[in-house]
Amino acid sequence: ISGIESIASEEDCFITGYRCHAHMVSRGESLVNIFAELLGKKNGSSYGKGGSMHMFKKESKFYGGHGIVGAQVPLGTGIAFSNKYLKNNGVTYVFFGDGAVNQGQVYEAFNMAALWNLPVIYIIENNQYGMGTSVERASAMTELFRRGESFGIKGYEIDGMDPLSIHYFVKDLHKNIIKNKSGPVLIEAKTYRYRGHSMSDPGKYRTREEIQETRENRDPIERVKSYLLDNNLETEEQLKLIDTNIKSEVLNASEEAREMELPDEDILFKDIYKT
Repeated sequence: ISGIESIASEEDCFITGYRCHAHMVSRGESLVNIFAELLGKKNGSSYGKGGSMHMFKKESKFYGGHGIVGAQVPLGTGIAFSNKYLKNNGVTYVFFGDGAVNQGQVYEAFNMAALWNLPVIYIIENNQYGMGTSVERASAMTELFRRGESFGIKGYEIDGMDPLSIHYFVKDLHKNIIKNKSGPVLIEAKTYRYRGHSMSDPGKYRTREEIQETRENRDPIERVKSYLLDNNLETEEQLKLIDTNIKSEVLNASEEAREMELPDEDILFKDIYKT
């Protein structure tokens, strides 16, 4: 996310699945409001009604946070259509996982995006496992970046664990879409999750050695840290101070959110559509 946020314009839009916490941070939401939403408090980003899965920040053009697997893809395609209709030079970034890539609605969205030449970049966050099933066991064709070929959508595979690589690669794609109206693009970002899919997932479908090897050789935070140190952009002491300050900010925000009030009962009847 950080590699893309660094090149995003004010007109660009973002939409993702139910792992949306980092997007809320990168889109500028305060940590206090994020924690308040996680705890169901009235000051939460969605007034305590969205919870972990359904966070939005419309004023920053972040449109969720969606719990239905793959549902954000046609929604994001619609946002891209809106940007083209309004001629505002906005590019829509649609994030979804390797587990969602087999959903039928994804390909219906691809077809429309290609047909209408929409300004959208689809990003498959391939962390190797959809819940507990590896990509190899779930997909007949595992080169996920090729999934748009039948619609004429160009696909690319990139290292999703390297923020700098993502920055420079997506920067060129973004410019091409704006300047040349080049239409939709599909990116497969090869990444990894260290923990199970949820609290109930012990992750027994992979070895500890696999996880440890990834931590030691591909961890994005450690790679950025090494880059900063190797190029004398920061010192070890400065990075430790940054880390300490971040941990303190997170702790203070979580404690402040715990003390906030719960929503009033009448909020259940607000933002509800009826005929």
